[in-house]
Amino acid sequence: MKTFHIAVLPGDGIGGEVVAEAVKVLRAVEAQMTGVAFDLTEHSVGAAEYLKNGDPLPASAFAACRAADAVLLGAMGLPSVRWPDGKELTPQIDLRERLDLFCGLRPIRLYHAAHCPLKNYGAGEIDFVIFRENCEGLFSSRLVPRDLGADEARDTLLITRRGAERICQAAFREARRRHRKVTLVDKANVLPSMVFFREVFDSVARHYPDVETERVYVDAMALYLVQRPHTFDVIVTENMFGDILSDLAAGLIGGMGMAPSADIGEGCAVFQPSHGTAPDIAGKGIANPIATILSLALMLDWLDHPETKAAAKRINDAVEAVLADPANRTRDLGGALSTTQMGDLVAARC
Repeated sequence: MKTFHIAVLPGDGIGGEVVAEAVKVLRAVEAQMTGVAFDLTEHSVGAAEYLKNGDPLPASAFAACRAADAVLLGAMGLPSVRWPDGKELTPQIDLRERLDLFCGLRPIRLYHAAHCPLKNYGAGEIDFVIFRENCEGLFSSRLVPRDLGADEARDTLLITRRGAERICQAAFREARRRHRKVTLVDKANVLPSMVFFREVFDSVARHYPDVETERVYVDAMALYLVQRPHTFDVIVTENMFGDILSDLAAGLIGGMGMAPSADIGEGCAVFQPSHGTAPDIAGKGIANPIATILSLALMLDWLDHPETKAAAKRINDAVEAVLADPANRTRDLGGALSTTQMGDLVAARC
């Protein structure tokens, strides 16, 4: 029997609500496995933990994440809880950087035509994945203290050869698995850092002659994702650009409640919905758990055991089957299902 040890971080706001549904689905697929089991250990992290003990990511929780086979995360932080310098708490970013989870994976798939604000797109016609470099870019100087008395503030956009190479290589490997096309998103017409990113991308591309490539400026990409999202397959970009474009892309498929994500390193990975803590709806039982359930499927696939990979497919198929029925909608999609009702439907299909 193979036992996978999973660190569970419900976090703040709706995080606990959506994680509970993902755990429900995990237990449903686990019941069908014969050689795999899951040991789940929950840890307190986020704004509530900060208010209680002064640290949003306690050393014990971080150590558990580092030792676990994978981490399932809900959401962390609250707009009203900030550091003394005015910034929000972002322990999820601390996790990425301290565990070197350089590969931000953001799959975007349309499950029903009614979910898309654009016309003429049916289920499956929008299907691409964003590879976001997670550990440098415009986030690189976020921990540098700001002089509160100064008349200016600066951030640094850092691109290293190692950082650019490994995210581009990850994108090209995925393109070979999918439809063999990679789109680089940069701002190489203006920023020297982006010229360098493009040079590294081109050097990596030479090792994948079977993969089609294109290069698009980030402002144009915002336009093209609205005009022709169906033409993209794998997109690779810098940290901040990936942060912004992944939210835009989520809007094409029904919103943040439909957008899963993974932050992957060499030996560790965190799986979480792309959305935040949504304190305005926390505790109301109306949050959409689909993004978290799909993040669970990413986790099971990443664990790379025959039974977990099969379970990931069952979850993805279950989500597709549930959402094919227009009656199965949470409030963000125009329906009336509660968080637990949606989780029940997916678990029953697994």
